[in-house]
Amino acid sequence: MASIRIAISLAVLTGQAIAVNNGLARTPQMGWNNWNSLGCDVSESLLLDTSKTLVNSGLRDVGYNYVVLDDCWSDGRDEKDFLKVDMKKFPNGMNAVADEIHRQGLLFGMYSSAGEMTCARYAGSLDYETNDATSFAKWDVDYLKYDNCYHMGRFGTPKLSFDRYKVMADALNATGRPILYSLCNWGEDFSHTWGMSIANSWRMSGDIYDSFSRPDDLCPCTDAADPHCIAPGSHCSVLSIVNKVAGFADRGQPGGWNDLDMLEVGNGGMTDDEYKAHFSLWAALKSPLLMGNDLRTLSANALTILNNPAVIAINQDPEGRSVSRVRRDTDAAPDKYGIGEIQVWSGYLYGGDQVVLLLNAGGKDTRITASLAEIFLHEGPEGSAPQVQEEWEVYDLWADRMDNILGQKILDADVNQLGTLFKDANWYNSTELPYKDGLKKSDPRLMGKKIGKIAPGGSLSAKVKKHSAEMFRLRSVGEGGKRKFKRR
Repeated sequence: MASIRIAISLAVLTGQAIAVNNGLARTPQMGWNNWNSLGCDVSESLLLDTSKTLVNSGLRDVGYNYVVLDDCWSDGRDEKDFLKVDMKKFPNGMNAVADEIHRQGLLFGMYSSAGEMTCARYAGSLDYETNDATSFAKWDVDYLKYDNCYHMGRFGTPKLSFDRYKVMADALNATGRPILYSLCNWGEDFSHTWGMSIANSWRMSGDIYDSFSRPDDLCPCTDAADPHCIAPGSHCSVLSIVNKVAGFADRGQPGGWNDLDMLEVGNGGMTDDEYKAHFSLWAALKSPLLMGNDLRTLSANALTILNNPAVIAINQDPEGRSVSRVRRDTDAAPDKYGIGEIQVWSGYLYGGDQVVLLLNAGGKDTRITASLAEIFLHEGPEGSAPQVQEEWEVYDLWADRMDNILGQKILDADVNQLGTLFKDANWYNSTELPYKDGLKKSDPRLMGKKIGKIAPGGSLSAKVKKHSAEMFRLRSVGEGGKRKFKRR
C-alpha cells in the first residue's frame, strides 16, 4: 500500500496528470491473455508454460510482464459465496500459480465479469464484488480484466455503467493490494468519458477478430466513429476499431488508457504486413499491448513483430500522448471488401520527437506524402506550428526488425544458449534499462534507423504497400523540437 501512495505523491509533485489513483499503468500495460487463441482451454500448465516462454523468448524483457488468465477458471461459489477455483484445471490452486509466475519476474492477472455470469456462463461478480476482490487479493493477483456480460440490465446511461464498475474498483482498492483494473465493457455508455476515473484501461469497441478490414454483421456500426452506436458487437476488424477510436484517441493518459482489445499478431488471419500495421497502430494509439496468440506455438514471424523495441518505445513513451489522425482519405483503391482508405497519424513524443504513421488500408500499393504542416497540425493549424520551419531527421522504426532466422534460433535454443544469443544481437532489455531511461539516453535501439531528413517546410513521403503501414520517428536537427509540451 505504501508503494501506491508513493507513486501518487510523486505524480503530484512532478506535475504529471494522473487518471485513476492507484499508481499503476503509468504507461500502457503489456502482457499476454489466452482468450483470442484458446478461449476456455485454460489450465495451470498453460499459464506456467506460457510464463516460461515469455522469459525464454525475451518477450518479458521487452516489456510483456502480465500473464492474464481469462474466463472459465472457476467452479461456482462456496457456502460463504466466495468463488471456487476449478481444481481439475488448477490442481495446486491459484496461489501456487501466482507464486510461480512471480518467481519468473512476471505479474499475474485474472478475469471476472460485472454481471451475474461471465461471458462463458461461469459465476460473475455482480453483487459479490467485495468477496471476489478479497479472493483476488488473497491469491496475489496483480491485474483484473472485468467484463460486461449478463449485466442484468444495469446499463443504458454513463451513470449506470459507471456505478456498476465503480463497486469493483472500490472493492479492489479496499484490499490494499495494487491490482491493475481493466474494464471490458466494449465502449458501452461512453466509457472513454468516465473510465479514467476508476480504471487503468477501458475497452472502447466490440471484440476484435483476426481480420484487417473485413466488415462483419456482428460488428454492426456502419459509421464506426458514431458515439451513439449502441451495439458494440464482436468480430470487429483492426480498421473498424482504429476508425472508432479516432474521435477520442486523446482520452488516454498516464494511469488510464483506451483499450483497443488484445493483439491478434500470430493467430494466422492476417498477412505479415497487416500484423505489422496492427501492432504499429496499437502501439502509437497507446493501447495496452496484450498478446492474444498461443505462445507455446509462437512463430519467428510473430516474435519479430512483437519484440520490436523501437515500436514498443512509442507505446511506452513517458509523455503518454496518443497519436491523432490528421488525414483520412476514403477514395483510395478499394480492397476485396470494397474498402480503400489512406490515413496519416501523428503524435508528440518525449523530448520533442514526433511519431508519424502512414497507413494504406486500400487494395493497391501507393505513395503517401504528408507535409510538416500536416504532421504538426495539432501544434498549430495551417502551417502555423513552429516545428514546420525546422529540419527533421527521419528514422524508420521497422528497419531494424529482428531477422526471422535469429528469431527462430531463439525459439529453438536451449535455455543456456539464450544469454549469448541476446547478447550477440545486442537486443534491448527493458528489465535492465527501462524505456524511460533508454529514451533519455537516445538509445539507438529505440530510435530506429536513420533514413533521411525533411527540410523546413518540407514533407515526409514513403511507398506504402497495400494493407500496411510505415512508421517513423522524427527528431529535430536543432533544439526547436525540444520545447516543453504543455499537457492538457
